[in-house]
Amino acid sequence: MSIVKINVLTVPAEQREVLEQRFASRAGAVEGSDGFEWFELLRPLEGTDQYLVYTRWRSEEDFQNWMNGSMKTAHEGGADRPKPAATGSTLWSFKVVQQASPKN
Repeated sequence: MSIVKINVLTVPAEQREVLEQRFASRAGAVEGSDGFEWFELLRPLEGTDQYLVYTRWRSEEDFQNWMNGSMKTAHEGGADRPKPAATGSTLWSFKVVQQASPKN
């Protein structure tokens, strides 16, 4: 079964639009990666300032290859790189042990 990685980003209210625009402009950046299965950016509705970046991968190895390859390259930069919109980040990891889809 697949693995899920959830990056928990702490985003101040004044940076929410910036974060969402940056994710929108990166559309397609991860979708072509070997082993990639799904992506969602989840905006909090109430009670928290934490966004969830949900990705699903065929294997831990596929995720690590992406992290050490195109993701690392995309996040490297010099002094001209914009300041991060998030003030904190925590990565959660899960193995999918059960799943269901809607009945047709």
